[in-house]
Amino acid sequence: MSEYPNYKDPVHLSRDCAAILIPDGADITLSEGTAVFITQALGGSVTVNVNGNLARIAAHNVDALGLEVASRPSDDHVIVGDGTVDESLVWDQLRTCYDPEIPINIVELGLIYRCAVQPLESGGNLVDIDMTLTAPGCGMGPFLVDDIEQKLALVPNVAKVKVELVFDPIWNSEMMSDAARLETGLY
Repeated sequence: MSEYPNYKDPVHLSRDCAAILIPDGADITLSEGTAVFITQALGGSVTVNVNGNLARIAAHNVDALGLEVASRPSDDHVIVGDGTVDESLVWDQLRTCYDPEIPINIVELGLIYRCAVQPLESGGNLVDIDMTLTAPGCGMGPFLVDDIEQKLALVPNVAKVKVELVFDPIWNSEMMSDAARLETGLY
């Protein structure tokens, strides 16, 4: 799937498709033939505008939009090398997780407050993350957490991922990277 598609024309769904209404997180079903406009296709999932509302279509359903479902490596836990986790790979995976309303990854948005890797007695490692949301009442939190957990589970030597949503300190635009603030015009 192209990371930055330029869709100006509507896309008609080729089949019924589960989606999540943004920002409240309600489950909806978009019917076959529904015209949608793709607003963002980053990190595997796609955000569409349907009848003036935004909805998130998960990566495993993007075929309904005529897009290719990205193949994913096996998520079988295997210890490789000395069993440690390359933390740069953890951060690389986090950069593939996007806020469905803002086309910027969660790292550049400043949503990750803490990321720690701890060895487990049973083998492998725990990646323990504290993250926040751009708005405390955002219903997309559980979907971002799920996205993070799935993607970090693919990092070699990661056996468990724990993501906790925290709201202290409250997120503000100053927490964004300089590049993200420039991109959004919030500099």
